[in-house]
Amino acid sequence: MSTDISSKVRVALVTGAGQGMGFGMARKLAQAGCKVVINDYDAARAKAAAELLVSEGLTAYGIGCDVTSYDAVLIMKEEIISQFGAVDILVNNVGIPHDGMQRKTFLETPPGEWDRLLNINIKSALNCCSVFAGDMCASGWGRIISIVSERWRSGSGAAAVVSLYAAGKGAVVGFSRQLSSELSGAGVTVNCISLGLMDNVPGAERAIRAIPLGRLGTANDAGHCAAFLASEDAGWITGQCIPVNGGVLVS
Repeated sequence: MSTDISSKVRVALVTGAGQGMGFGMARKLAQAGCKVVINDYDAARAKAAAELLVSEGLTAYGIGCDVTSYDAVLIMKEEIISQFGAVDILVNNVGIPHDGMQRKTFLETPPGEWDRLLNINIKSALNCCSVFAGDMCASGWGRIISIVSERWRSGSGAAAVVSLYAAGKGAVVGFSRQLSSELSGAGVTVNCISLGLMDNVPGAERAIRAIPLGRLGTANDAGHCAAFLASEDAGWITGQCIPVNGGVLVS
């Protein structure tokens, strides 16, 4: 497998990349030769993350933007074009982490709280795909990678609003599979990475014994998969949801 994305320098946008898994994927894409745009709703965090990559000799730029707002994503697009040019690789990483969930079951969660979860976990991906996929199709090359969680695939006994979290992530999977068909003739691939228990999930260490490889996932694990799906080598992979979960059997 080649380490470079392609012979051409590609522009990659990673949403929600000011920290955690998103930052790990941004770093791997930058190491593979991309000009990377780090997005975060916290502008200071986005810029600090980009500056860290620049200090490592990589090419990065940080932008603060709430990607649940379509108009804000349009403004971000213009800023990216002015800095690097059109986006070739889109990584929809924004999502509410487990430690940001309210400790309630679905029946305890009033409808007024549903939109926050669903907007962040699904609307953000719809907005970004709508704004950036057209330019990819026009250029004849593009990669769309959406980060989901194994929670969409199976139930959990956790006392949190995992039902709504899973609804958003499952919706992204279904959307991506259909979008891959729509864009297949334009040289644009659309895939999902479904993360298992990662080392940024509070208390996940208690479940290590259920992971065949015997450890939690890391930002590097997520980053390697994202860099591969963004590469020329993955040009015949589309409409897929790839589990990155340490060997836990899925169905």
